[in-house]
Amino acid sequence: MRMATIQRLAGQHPVRTLCRALGVARSAYYATQQKATRPRAVANARLGAKAHELFEASGHTYGSPRLTVALRRAGQPCGRHRVARLMRRAGLRARQKRRFRPRTTDSHHLCPVAPNHLAERPPPMRPGEVWQADITYIATREGWLYVAGVIDACSRRIVGWAADDAMPTALVARAFERAVAAHRPTPGLLHHSDRGSQYASDAYRELLRRHGVVASMSRAGNCYDNARMESFWATLKTELIDGQVYASRVEAKSAIFRYIEIFYNRVRLHSALGFNSPVDFEHNLN
Repeated sequence: MRMATIQRLAGQHPVRTLCRALGVARSAYYATQQKATRPRAVANARLGAKAHELFEASGHTYGSPRLTVALRRAGQPCGRHRVARLMRRAGLRARQKRRFRPRTTDSHHLCPVAPNHLAERPPPMRPGEVWQADITYIATREGWLYVAGVIDACSRRIVGWAADDAMPTALVARAFERAVAAHRPTPGLLHHSDRGSQYASDAYRELLRRHGVVASMSRAGNCYDNARMESFWATLKTELIDGQVYASRVEAKSAIFRYIEIFYNRVRLHSALGFNSPVDFEHNLN
């Protein structure tokens, strides 16, 4: 710390005066300066600067594993432990994802409940085989903003989403219709959700039937059946919201759009996808 202080102030005060004031031998200071120009130190400085740039671009979400991959793809050879050391020195700490807390859905309604077909299937091997849907809510100073999302179970891509100040069936239907318009699923697609009244309603079941989609629902009180969608909500709330309260629903919608459409789907490296973004993962399958 004292060496760094001397280095910072050396252009403003004599080095002799600074060393005497901070109790540092001038020979030790000059030895440190000489060491800083060695090839390894120069390489670390260059790598650290690039790491800081990519860390900022990730919205402070990349820890050392993802940052290592991002650096290598940017043409910077490095190891994870080296990156972790550089992050510690620079004070770069990724936002920590909150522990997944299961929540159950109020399924006290008289609508029909679909069987859990998801539990009977092996994990999907291609996009467009299984979609999972769910609703979450985000605080704003105007009140709650409800967000409905649809995720592809293979690529983890958010294929459709919608947000509003209430959560009627129309909200989840709008998210599904946007997914259909963008991705044109083939008949036989499995749509899995919880047992919420919006997904079990006559209107939503008719919407699925019209597109040749097979409905599937989680077991009663078991949110782990829909864990991919639940996990995405936890990721969004950690990496985007991080405890802040938006001034308005419009502001929150804009932030969610940027996170999903610009960062999460196209840029964010996903460990379950071999450190590819959902879009890159889908392209690599083709």
